[in-house]
Amino acid sequence: MRDLGTPVLDNHMHLDAEHARGIEAVKDFARSGGTHLLVVNKPSWHLGPLPESRDDFEHVFETTIDVAARASEELRGRAWPVLGVHPGLISQLVDDGYSAEDAGELMQAGLEVAAEYAADSDAVALKSGRPHYDVSEAVWAASNDAMRHAFALAADRDLAVQLHTEATEDLTQVGEWAEAEGLSAERVVKHYAAGELAGVTPSVMSEKDRLERAAEAGKPFLMETDFVDDPDRPGMVMGPKTVPRRVNWLLEHGHEAAVRNAHMKTPAAVYGIDTHATLA
Repeated sequence: MRDLGTPVLDNHMHLDAEHARGIEAVKDFARSGGTHLLVVNKPSWHLGPLPESRDDFEHVFETTIDVAARASEELRGRAWPVLGVHPGLISQLVDDGYSAEDAGELMQAGLEVAAEYAADSDAVALKSGRPHYDVSEAVWAASNDAMRHAFALAADRDLAVQLHTEATEDLTQVGEWAEAEGLSAERVVKHYAAGELAGVTPSVMSEKDRLERAAEAGKPFLMETDFVDDPDRPGMVMGPKTVPRRVNWLLEHGHEAAVRNAHMKTPAAVYGIDTHATLA
């Protein structure tokens, strides 16, 4: 395994040990210098039929907890699960005949199950958000209600929240909603973020131009690939070797402070994890 001389965390990676590369992707990450992972559950409809009740979410969370534990065995550091409900589920349910309100209630029930599993495991965050594409006002309102419910659940259980949202560099209102539910806006993370973001913490897609902006801004940020681990889309969105390679690139260009920020300081502030102490 390559040693980059620093913890290297990919903040948002999916792993599917049953249908795709799974642990082989983790080995690629580790061989490239990666040390820590946040393993986010795949959308529920990728792992089975559309949920009809809260019990139908359990398999998704159990699978994610299991693969994160197996990933930890391959890393100099470790992996933690992130459990929740992908916001795109609401469109799947509405297309299947649900009203927006009923779909939103089922998603909130799924988030409650995720919070229960998080409390009984080493998960560090819930996953929620709202669609990144145009939707009806009713779907938008139900999605925002589900997201606010995630904030309340996370605040009650001392968890962070990872969000999937529309492309934006300003989520100030969303941060205010989190604060109103008792969750620090700092502990709300927008995944697939650009180099800068107002309102909550950005998890920056590991493209060089985005990372340069984040490094130069000097504000808290994380790095991710959003590797989807789908055999029909190999390497999507970015491959598992990308974050270690970009960390090496940042170090070569004198951004040691940014690397400490993204891989030690921000993970500690957002998730309460110590990536340095958990290195083998």
